[in-house]
Amino acid sequence: MLYLVSKLLHIFLIVSWFAGLFYLPRIFVNLASVEVKSSEYQHLLAMARRLYRFMTPIGIGALIMGIVVGFSIDAWTGLFWAHGKLLTGLLLAVYHYFCWRHLRAFELGTQSKSHVFFRYFNEVPVFLLLASIYLAVFKPF
Repeated sequence: MLYLVSKLLHIFLIVSWFAGLFYLPRIFVNLASVEVKSSEYQHLLAMARRLYRFMTPIGIGALIMGIVVGFSIDAWTGLFWAHGKLLTGLLLAVYHYFCWRHLRAFELGTQSKSHVFFRYFNEVPVFLLLASIYLAVFKPF
């Protein structure tokens, strides 16, 4: 029962976290495209702040539930695909951290990256999601 409940929570939290990880960099694209002193900039910045505050505990919960799922099926001894999934989770946490760094730079008015950079930055979680799903479905090693 622990396995099923933790897996349910893990999937729910991952879907929610990814929604934020997909949308926040999209806000960054828009922030990088408008004038810093404009009301639109302030509105987008407020949206980004609220979204980041909302998605951070969700991301932490997703990582914790993923580890609980791993322990409930004894995935850390010999199931190397599970180690790959753990790595994708850690890479998502690093990406989340970089989202905070960019948000902070937007808040301070020191962000120098272009909207084109953020269009590419926005694609990183797509590849991590694909890798994570591949590992979970095919369990290649």
